[in-house]
Amino acid sequence: MFAVIKTGGKQYVVRPGDRITVEKLPGNPGDVIEIREVLLVNKGDELKIGTPLVESAVIEAKIVEQGRGPKIIVFKKKPKKGYKRKKGHRQFYTTIEIQQIRA
Repeated sequence: MFAVIKTGGKQYVVRPGDRITVEKLPGNPGDVIEIREVLLVNKGDELKIGTPLVESAVIEAKIVEQGRGPKIIVFKKKPKKGYKRKKGHRQFYTTIEIQQIRA
């Protein structure tokens, strides 16, 4: 059994027990969240494809960790003009564990 979900502008193939890292979601570690943007659900031989979403399909997931990714350095320079800009960025993320797929 697996499903395709959409969160943070990206699509993920998930199965019960999977741990995935997604864009930041509201909540604290230990909270159970429901993801309702389900694009496809496969239960054995039964396949449900949404148009664009599968009606009444819900993914239950537990928040494992809220964190930040590695620092990315953004550096801009124009040669011979004395223009330099240096900026750092760390993206927020959430690690979730898929508990149940309800279709």
